[in-house]
Formats: sequence, structure tokens, C-alpha cells
Amino acid sequence: MKTAYNLRSIAAQAISQVLDKGLSLSTVLPGLQKNISEKDRGLLQELCFGTLRVLPQLEWCLQQLMAKPLTGKQRTLHYLLMVGLYQLIHTRIPAHAVLAETVDGAVALKRPQLKGLINGVLRQFQRQQEELLQRMANNDSRYLHPSWLLNRLKKAYPDAWESIIDANNQRPPMWLRVNRMHNTRDDYLRLLNEAQIEAVPHPEYSDALCLITPCQVSLLPGFSEGWVTVQDASAQGSVDLLDPQDGDMILDLCCAPGGKTTHILEAAPKSHVLAVDVDEQRLKRVHENLQRLKLNAEVKQGDGREPQAWAGERIFDRILLDAPCSATGVIRRHPDIKWLRRDSDITELAGLQKEILEAVWPRLKSKGVMVYATCSVLPEENCLQIVEFLKSHPDATLVETGTRENPGRQNLPHADDGDGFYYAKLIKS
Repeated sequence: MKTAYNLRSIAAQAISQVLDKGLSLSTVLPGLQKNISEKDRGLLQELCFGTLRVLPQLEWCLQQLMAKPLTGKQRTLHYLLMVGLYQLIHTRIPAHAVLAETVDGAVALKRPQLKGLINGVLRQFQRQQEELLQRMANNDSRYLHPSWLLNRLKKAYPDAWESIIDANNQRPPMWLRVNRMHNTRDDYLRLLNEAQIEAVPHPEYSDALCLITPCQVSLLPGFSEGWVTVQDASAQGSVDLLDPQDGDMILDLCCAPGGKTTHILEAAPKSHVLAVDVDEQRLKRVHENLQRLKLNAEVKQGDGREPQAWAGERIFDRILLDAPCSATGVIRRHPDIKWLRRDSDITELAGLQKEILEAVWPRLKSKGVMVYATCSVLPEENCLQIVEFLKSHPDATLVETGTRENPGRQNLPHADDGDGFYYAKLIKS
């Protein structure tokens, strides 16, 4: 039975929202998926995430195939063509099905007069595919990153920038966090093996397991009972460093969507956690995560620069500041980041991080622990930020993470490991 909707046209609309309106895929997709069957949701995500992952390749190919791009009211058809090219190059969908569904997408987008153009461009690509992709292998489009980000990565990591880019262009691994209140990691590994799901433990982070092949969460033993959470290994590392203890008063700042909040409570169930985020919408996810895992935290909406408004006079034994950042370490999970971020954002974000650090440091008790973390790989947001902080705060001592000259620990994204992530652990003297 033919569905009443056209997935290719929906994917083109989602990509238009990202590239023309600056919205993230995670904001756009839930609304577009409402009337789509469970089976088709996976394909829609594949088309959207995949197209944005390899956007420069598709853009370059279209430049070779068309005298001028589709603009204005026809711009969504330009993205429809990209979705068509993505399927021909990167999926196993039979070419005849790709052409039929993508051409039908023009009708769904109320541009039936452009069916011939869509069909013609895609057929021309089929004829020239090998030659075009060979030519593209020799220009900068092959890196699949915007030039400003390429330049920053080359400068920061002269020996490692190519491996970072390569990791960013891969599909992300699926990491799990075992809830130690229910099972040890080894016990849960056995449960996975019994369910014929292969996984390997992380060599360093105590609750992390990586699935050899990603699967639906409904297949994971005890998922609905809260035995396990999907969370990247590097994100888990920040709570290992924080080392929360029962009885502690803990601030989890910039907490949404709540992965670290719940990890803190699994590690120290008798701690009191205040979880704060500026984004009211994203706090809904924090409540959902707490509910699924049957955990309790005090959750508040508030700006990290104004602790008086949400903390009153309280001070904390431990603070986890997962600072707002460029998210350049998690591009493989969110390829839209490459096209939503601008070079000028980095200086602005570094300024915001500094303001939040300055505002919450006085809220840490003497001998208290703060972990400053970002999911960025850019030094301006990470080690350079902490160098300046240590210079201006003689009461801050760096422990377990780097040296005063090169403070913090920088994880780079890696195919067999976690995302790009930075941590600095500070103790107040």
C-alpha cells in the first residue's frame, strides 16, 4: 500500500529549515515525524542526517550538473535534488526507486512542473557519477567541512586534524551507560550477550559499554525499567571525574537533556542535585529522563550567569559546569552543527563561558570540586579558557587533568571511542 506522504519531500523541507532558517534537526524532526510510520522514521532520519553530513559533496555535484541553482520559492527543490543524489551515492536503495520517489517529491512540494528537471538532473548524474566523484576527490569539498572550521582544526591540531575530520564524517557509535543501581557493568554485559547483542566495555569509564552494532533501545534488556541509558562514553567521563558522594550538595549547570544529572544520581543516590538549564523546552527532557530512571533532582530554569536567581544563598560541594559551546566535538552525531555554526560564534561562546565560570565559582565550598566540561575540540573554549581562569583565581587548583601550562584533558572524536570532549577538574583551596 502506498503511503499518503512522500519521505523525500519531507526530508527536503527539514533540510531547508536547517540551512535557510538556522534550526537544528533535533528541533525540526519531531514535528515532521508526527504522521509518519515507525518504519519510515528511520529512513527519514537517514536522509536528513546523511544529506547534511555530506552536504559539500552534493552541492559540488549539483554545480557541475546545473547551469544555475534553484533559488527563492524553488529552493526546497534544490534540497530535494540533494536528497536524491545522497540516496544514489550513499544508500543501497535501488536507483529506480530513488528516481521515482524523488520525482514524486516535486509533486508533494506542489511543483509538478519541475518533475522533468528533477528526473533529468538525477539521470545525468547516474551517467556521470564515476567521473564526477573522481574529480571531487581532488578538491576541498571532499573534507565535508566548512572552510572556517577546517582552518581552526588545522591550526589547533596540525598532526591530527585529518583524523578528527574523518571521525566527524563517520556514523557515531552507540554507547550505553549501565545503571549501577541495578547491575554491575559485567552483569549487564552478560544480559546483552544472552540477548545476542554484542558490546565491549570502555577501558577507562566505569559504566560505559559500546554496542558493536547499534540497535533499537526497545531491544536492550531492562531499558524501560531504567537499567541502561544511551549516552556517549566521553559524556560519561565528566561524572567519573566529578566523583559525586552521598550527602553532597551538587550543582549540575547547563544540565539539559539530563544525561549527566541522572548519572550523578546513579553514582550517589543520596546526594542532593540542583539541575539548572536556561532552556525551558529542553528541561522537559530532564524531567522525562528522571522519570524513566525513577530518580529525583531539584530542576530549575535559569541563566548560569545569575546564580542568585535560582540558588539563593546556597553553596555546593561539587559543581558540574557543562558549558554552552560550539559542539564541534559531537559533529558525527549532529552534522547540522557544521552548517549552523559560524566562525564568529567561537569568540562569543568563549565570552559566555567565562561569565558563567566567574559567576558560579563563588558558589563552590572551600575544598569543593568543580568539573568544567564542553563537547568542543577548540582550544579557545577549553584549555585557553582554563589558563586564563587559573591566572585570575589563585584559589583554584587543577587536579587529575593536565598541567597548569596545558590544563585539562581533551578527548578527540574517534571511531572506537567517545566524542570530542574537554574536561578540567578544579579544587577550591
